[in-house]
Amino acid sequence: MSLDPAISARLKRNPDGLVPAVVTDATSGAVLMLAWMDDEALSRTLVTRQATYWSRSRNEYWVKGATSGHTQHVREVRLDCDGDTVLMRVDQVGGACHTGDTTCFDADLLLTEEG
Repeated sequence: MSLDPAISARLKRNPDGLVPAVVTDATSGAVLMLAWMDDEALSRTLVTRQATYWSRSRNEYWVKGATSGHTQHVREVRLDCDGDTVLMRVDQVGGACHTGDTTCFDADLLLTEEG
């Protein structure tokens, strides 16, 4: 799969050729996770509506939920105004975090309105 050249031209990648993808729950709006994409991962996601990322630790593509069953059906993909971040709205099945938590931001609350 090849990414549309018009989209590819807009992307501002880090030195490793990646852009961050912020993933939110389409129903609740909760921020679920941050992952990394290259042109191929973004193209696969746009074509299949299955969230596909680049694993920096394993140096390979991974489809969210392929082994865990905690899938992400992609409802919407947006590119920010600078072209350096992708925002995705997904239907999440199961926990989004590899730890099993609902989101990757459940474990460490650093500050709240209550003080």
